[in-house]
Amino acid sequence: METKYIIGAIVAVIAIIGIGAFALGGGSTEHAPNELVACVAAHGEEPEFGFDPMHGWGYHDSGTEPLIQSTILKRDKDNNFVNDLATDYKISDDFKTYTVTIRDDVKFTDGSKLTAKDVAFSYNTAKEMGEGADLSSMKEAKADGNKVVFTLDKQDSTFINKLTDVGIVPEAGYNNETYGQNPIGSGPYKLAQWDKGQQFILEKNPDYYGEEPYFEKITNLFLDPDAAFAAVKNGDVDIAEVQLAYANETVDGYHLEYFDSIDVRGISLPTQMDTGKVSEDNVTIGNNVTGDPAIREALNIGINRQALLDGAFNGYGNASYNGVASQLPWAFESTFNDSNVDQAKEVLANAGWKDTNGDGIVEKNGTPAAFSVYYNSKATERQAIAVAVSEQAKEIGIDITPVGGSWDDIDPNKYSQGVVWGFGSADPYEIEHQYDSRVACVGYDNSEGLNDSAVDGLIDSAMAQDLNASYSTWSQAAQQATSNYPYLWIGTVDYTYFVSDDLDISNSTHLIYPHGGDIWGNIYDWKRVNETEA
Repeated sequence: METKYIIGAIVAVIAIIGIGAFALGGGSTEHAPNELVACVAAHGEEPEFGFDPMHGWGYHDSGTEPLIQSTILKRDKDNNFVNDLATDYKISDDFKTYTVTIRDDVKFTDGSKLTAKDVAFSYNTAKEMGEGADLSSMKEAKADGNKVVFTLDKQDSTFINKLTDVGIVPEAGYNNETYGQNPIGSGPYKLAQWDKGQQFILEKNPDYYGEEPYFEKITNLFLDPDAAFAAVKNGDVDIAEVQLAYANETVDGYHLEYFDSIDVRGISLPTQMDTGKVSEDNVTIGNNVTGDPAIREALNIGINRQALLDGAFNGYGNASYNGVASQLPWAFESTFNDSNVDQAKEVLANAGWKDTNGDGIVEKNGTPAAFSVYYNSKATERQAIAVAVSEQAKEIGIDITPVGGSWDDIDPNKYSQGVVWGFGSADPYEIEHQYDSRVACVGYDNSEGLNDSAVDGLIDSAMAQDLNASYSTWSQAAQQATSNYPYLWIGTVDYTYFVSDDLDISNSTHLIYPHGGDIWGNIYDWKRVNETEA
């Protein structure tokens, strides 16, 4: 990561209109040493339903720290499972029954005792609502004394990952329309205030059963990425996540910290031809350009990923040729080299794609090699990827049109055009979502429409194996899938933060960063430099 480049033209710094609206006021703000002011939600958005795990609060792709609620298990810095509410768990030999013993010394913030019934209720409700963790393999959760028995519909050795994914809510009085505004939990913090559109404030939970965090109070601001950087320059925050475009800036009183992640970016390439087929929600499936394997292969071997990283990621990231981050136990090396424009042209020519009219774009049977790539316009690195790929693709004779918009704009095109996606989970079940033909073109699953029975069979085999033993099978499934070139994978993106010089966020203990990140995962180790607890 020697050389880094400013994204520049891709990022337009907008007028900052929200800074003066914080409850903190403008300019540098004094607060107690044991109070933290942050803006670390720049990568996401304010939760529409508030702080309700049943609506997905606290869940990204591998169980992140919900702060307000407890989970059954957590992950440590080495990505191993550790107990939170659990004291013990057992898994049946056929991976269809998971039995968890719940500790009996936990209270919700309303004073009521947390029991196995609350855990079972939370999982059953989360499955019913389907807005967070993927509990599709779970038939039901039942409380049995101080134990919860999870019964699955099918063998699933990955289900242990889901025990990190659901924050536990109280069964008594839970209302899915109101809970998010006034959440009752048992985590290290409780919600003190939520000023919609501006900030939320957390206060330490005095009845928390686990390791006590240093900070008594956390204020997290909801700011767009440009406003977040402005807040750093104004001295209004202790820590702020910033776009990669700002990663080479310097601000007095702050230092930059960045973390490798398993959060990968890639462009889906529809693998089916457009035959008039539509999905259950009437979305067109297939594309007569990317449906030709030669187009997909040419892009994969002709695109220069490192150049893309230097531009779109400002150099903060690692090239990916297969969508599996190197930190994951099912990672594998790809068998092709990129940046080979001549070879890409040869692949196209051998498949009948030739430039017959001299406009620089190849055609086949009268069809020009042209399609669109959609991206979420709120994510500048995705815009940069789409634009840079478009420019490079022209060198091999393919015409790609970048199209920015909201997810509402992307949804009608997600099965028929390219889309810049983000993935990254510590749960190998993500491979099923990406490539299994049985979920193809359902929601956001397998949006490229890959249909490879060998991939499906390997997924089934992996699900029936011990989790550690299954990693090699998951790797085989991913390798088989990527041999079809269903994606143009680009790279994993680093998470970058400006951190006040008097704040230690203990980067030696940070957790693995999935898609969406998990900066709160090691909040228990954060402290002021040269400060002692009050």
